[in-house]
Amino acid sequence: MKVEARIFFIVAGFAVLMAAAYWAWAVLDSDFGGRPEPVGIVALILTGGLAFLAGSYMQFVARRIEPRPEDREDAEISDGAGELGFFSPGSYWPIGMAATAALAAVALAFFHIWLLVIALVALLITIGGLVFEYHTGPSHD
Repeated sequence: MKVEARIFFIVAGFAVLMAAAYWAWAVLDSDFGGRPEPVGIVALILTGGLAFLAGSYMQFVARRIEPRPEDREDAEISDGAGELGFFSPGSYWPIGMAATAALAAVALAFFHIWLLVIALVALLITIGGLVFEYHTGPSHD
Protein backbone atom coordinates (compact mmCIF):
# COMPACT_ATOMS: atom_id res chain seq x y z
CA MET A 1 0.00 0.00 0.00
CA LYS A 2 2.99 2.27 0.43
CA VAL A 3 3.61 2.40 -3.31
CA GLU A 4 0.01 3.38 -3.99
CA ALA A 5 0.14 6.04 -1.27
CA ARG A 6 3.24 7.56 -2.87
CA ILE A 7 1.54 7.65 -6.25
CA PHE A 8 -1.46 9.48 -4.81
CA PHE A 9 0.79 11.94 -2.97
CA ILE A 10 2.64 12.66 -6.23
CA VAL A 11 -0.67 13.25 -8.02
CA ALA A 12 -1.80 15.55 -5.19
CA GLY A 13 1.40 17.59 -5.35
CA PHE A 14 1.17 17.82 -9.12
CA ALA A 15 -2.45 19.03 -8.99
CA VAL A 16 -1.65 21.72 -6.41
CA LEU A 17 1.42 22.80 -8.40
CA MET A 18 -0.69 23.01 -11.56
CA ALA A 19 -3.31 25.03 -9.67
CA ALA A 20 -0.63 27.57 -8.77
CA ALA A 21 0.65 27.63 -12.36
CA TYR A 22 -2.91 27.96 -13.67
CA TRP A 23 -3.56 30.88 -11.30
CA ALA A 24 -0.33 32.64 -12.33
CA TRP A 25 -1.06 32.14 -16.00
CA ALA A 26 -4.62 33.43 -15.59
CA VAL A 27 -3.40 36.55 -13.76
CA LEU A 28 -0.80 37.29 -16.44
CA ASP A 29 -3.20 36.64 -19.32
CA SER A 30 -4.75 39.84 -20.60
CA ASP A 31 -8.05 38.14 -21.59
CA PHE A 32 -9.06 37.80 -17.95
CA GLY A 33 -8.17 41.41 -17.11
CA GLY A 34 -5.91 40.46 -14.22
CA ARG A 35 -8.59 38.37 -12.49
CA PRO A 36 -7.96 34.62 -12.41
CA GLU A 37 -10.69 32.31 -13.58
CA PRO A 38 -11.77 30.52 -10.36
CA VAL A 39 -13.35 27.29 -11.61
CA GLY A 40 -10.17 25.69 -12.93
CA ILE A 41 -8.18 26.69 -9.86
CA VAL A 42 -10.78 25.27 -7.49
CA ALA A 43 -11.06 22.07 -9.54
CA LEU A 44 -7.31 21.51 -9.45
CA ILE A 45 -7.09 22.23 -5.71
CA LEU A 46 -9.98 19.85 -5.00
CA THR A 47 -8.34 17.20 -7.20
CA GLY A 48 -5.16 17.57 -5.17
CA GLY A 49 -7.13 17.34 -1.93
CA LEU A 50 -8.94 14.21 -3.04
CA ALA A 51 -5.68 12.55 -4.11
CA PHE A 52 -4.10 13.54 -0.79
CA LEU A 53 -7.08 12.06 1.05
CA ALA A 54 -6.77 8.74 -0.80
CA GLY A 55 -3.00 8.67 -0.28
CA SER A 56 -3.37 9.40 3.43
CA TYR A 57 -5.86 6.56 3.81
CA MET A 58 -3.56 4.13 2.00
CA GLN A 59 -0.61 5.19 4.13
CA PHE A 60 -2.75 4.79 7.26
CA VAL A 61 -3.74 1.26 6.23
CA ALA A 62 -0.17 0.37 5.19
CA ARG A 63 1.06 1.02 8.74
CA ARG A 64 -1.44 -1.44 10.18
CA ILE A 65 -1.08 -4.37 7.81
CA GLU A 66 1.81 -6.67 7.10
CA PRO A 67 4.03 -5.50 4.22
CA ARG A 68 3.01 -6.97 0.91
CA PRO A 69 5.62 -8.24 -1.58
CA GLU A 70 5.14 -5.01 -3.55
CA ASP A 71 6.22 -2.98 -0.51
CA ARG A 72 9.38 -4.94 0.32
CA GLU A 73 12.74 -4.28 -1.32
CA ASP A 74 13.94 -7.88 -0.83
CA ALA A 75 10.83 -9.56 -2.25
CA GLU A 76 11.04 -12.16 -4.98
CA ILE A 77 8.53 -12.62 -7.78
CA SER A 78 7.48 -15.94 -6.29
CA ASP A 79 6.43 -14.18 -3.06
CA GLY A 80 3.41 -12.80 -4.89
CA ALA A 81 2.36 -16.18 -6.29
CA GLY A 82 -0.85 -17.86 -5.29
CA GLU A 83 -4.56 -17.35 -5.51
CA LEU A 84 -5.67 -13.72 -5.55
CA GLY A 85 -9.38 -14.34 -5.29
CA PHE A 86 -12.32 -15.67 -7.24
CA PHE A 87 -13.35 -13.90 -10.40
CA SER A 88 -16.36 -15.18 -12.27
CA PRO A 89 -15.29 -16.26 -15.76
CA GLY A 90 -18.67 -16.07 -17.45
CA SER A 91 -20.79 -13.54 -15.62
CA TYR A 92 -23.15 -11.33 -17.60
CA TRP A 93 -23.99 -9.08 -14.65
CA PRO A 94 -21.21 -6.55 -15.36
CA ILE A 95 -22.69 -5.95 -18.82
CA GLY A 96 -26.09 -5.27 -17.24
CA MET A 97 -24.49 -2.95 -14.70
CA ALA A 98 -22.73 -1.01 -17.44
CA ALA A 99 -25.94 -0.72 -19.46
CA THR A 100 -27.99 0.52 -16.52
CA ALA A 101 -25.24 2.92 -15.45
CA ALA A 102 -25.20 4.30 -18.99
CA LEU A 103 -28.98 4.62 -18.88
CA ALA A 104 -28.70 6.53 -15.60
CA ALA A 105 -26.11 8.84 -17.16
CA VAL A 106 -28.38 9.53 -20.13
CA ALA A 107 -31.28 10.19 -17.76
CA LEU A 108 -29.14 12.67 -15.84
CA ALA A 109 -27.90 14.32 -19.02
CA PHE A 110 -31.42 14.93 -20.28
CA PHE A 111 -32.84 15.38 -16.76
CA HIS A 112 -35.58 12.79 -17.09
CA ILE A 113 -36.35 11.94 -13.48
CA TRP A 114 -38.69 9.09 -14.36
CA LEU A 115 -35.96 7.44 -16.44
CA LEU A 116 -33.40 8.04 -13.69
CA VAL A 117 -35.61 6.27 -11.15
CA ILE A 118 -36.03 3.29 -13.49
CA ALA A 119 -32.28 3.21 -14.18
CA LEU A 120 -31.37 3.37 -10.48
CA VAL A 121 -33.77 0.54 -9.63
CA ALA A 122 -32.34 -1.52 -12.50
CA LEU A 123 -28.81 -0.69 -11.32
CA LEU A 124 -29.62 -1.89 -7.81
CA ILE A 125 -31.03 -5.11 -9.24
CA THR A 126 -27.93 -5.74 -11.36
CA ILE A 127 -25.61 -4.96 -8.44
CA GLY A 128 -27.57 -7.42 -6.31
CA GLY A 129 -27.35 -9.98 -9.09
CA LEU A 130 -23.58 -9.60 -9.26
CA VAL A 131 -23.11 -9.76 -5.49
CA PHE A 132 -25.37 -12.78 -5.00
CA GLU A 133 -24.49 -14.63 -8.19
CA TYR A 134 -22.86 -17.53 -6.38
CA HIS A 135 -24.82 -17.29 -3.13
CA THR A 136 -26.39 -20.64 -2.30
CA GLY A 137 -28.10 -19.64 0.92
CA PRO A 138 -27.36 -20.75 4.43
CA SER A 139 -26.27 -24.32 4.84
CA HIS A 140 -28.46 -26.40 7.16
CA ASP A 141 -26.08 -28.95 8.58
